[in-house]
Amino acid sequence: MKFAFFPGCSLESTAWDFDKSTRAMCRALDIELVDIPDWTCCGSTPAHSTNASLASALPAMNLQKARALGLPVVAACASCYARLRTANRKVRDDAEERERVEAIIGAPYEGDVPVRHLLDALINDYKADRVRAKVVRPLSGLRVASYYGCLLSRPPEVVAFDDPEHPTCMDDLVEAAGAERVEWPYKTECCGASLSISNSEVVARLSHRLLSMAIRAGAECIAVACPLCHVNLDLRQGDAAKAHGDLAPTPVLYITQLLGLALGLDADALGLSALSVSADALVKKVSTTAQPARAGVVR
Repeated sequence: MKFAFFPGCSLESTAWDFDKSTRAMCRALDIELVDIPDWTCCGSTPAHSTNASLASALPAMNLQKARALGLPVVAACASCYARLRTANRKVRDDAEERERVEAIIGAPYEGDVPVRHLLDALINDYKADRVRAKVVRPLSGLRVASYYGCLLSRPPEVVAFDDPEHPTCMDDLVEAAGAERVEWPYKTECCGASLSISNSEVVARLSHRLLSMAIRAGAECIAVACPLCHVNLDLRQGDAAKAHGDLAPTPVLYITQLLGLALGLDADALGLSALSVSADALVKKVSTTAQPARAGVVR
């Protein structure tokens, strides 16, 4: 499998561990990622609130650049994925918007470059069974709550690769890695997103609600696929506990980091040092179940 990869700004900066673990995991699965040349910011979550046409033009410009690679585009960041998909939809469905976008980017674009989320590609193309077959260090006994947040499954008319109210793609991958999925009711509730900067009090309240529910459901860690969700649940975990009551320290890992552990990759290859809440105890726990390493697997 081969994709044109759109890293996005977060994976180049604060979510560098998401980028590192995504690339390492894909190499272990023999999935080739080719970076889109000269990619730029997609506008992320704020762009559409300031300039609707620019919010479509920024992702469209990246997709137009990707066309030369002749590959479907894949994004790991949930926000980037949503913006790229939204731009495609608007350009295809609104002729006037397409004209405005083409005038901004200075090139024709008809919204026809396919855009996938990494989870979509793993579940629907690669398949969970193939992931399971490559596991050398099963996450046996580890209870994982998958947190999807707002952008991976909604709005369904734009993203549409999983159930908008009860998505299961990360849960299926968690099980393929040998861990136990935790059923809990808040898997698609909002964490506060980019309010982490402008209104941290709201984020502390929402994050505490999510973390406390995951803990009550028996989760030892939480899996995410969004840099904003990761910031709010990991980095802001101490703030949430201080403002709204004690929380058992709960590691929040990107799903790529969890899968990477199961594939035999080491902590450095997955950027686990970037976590605010340490995952060392989890790594130690799953390491006791490891099978002999495959050739080329970092241990």
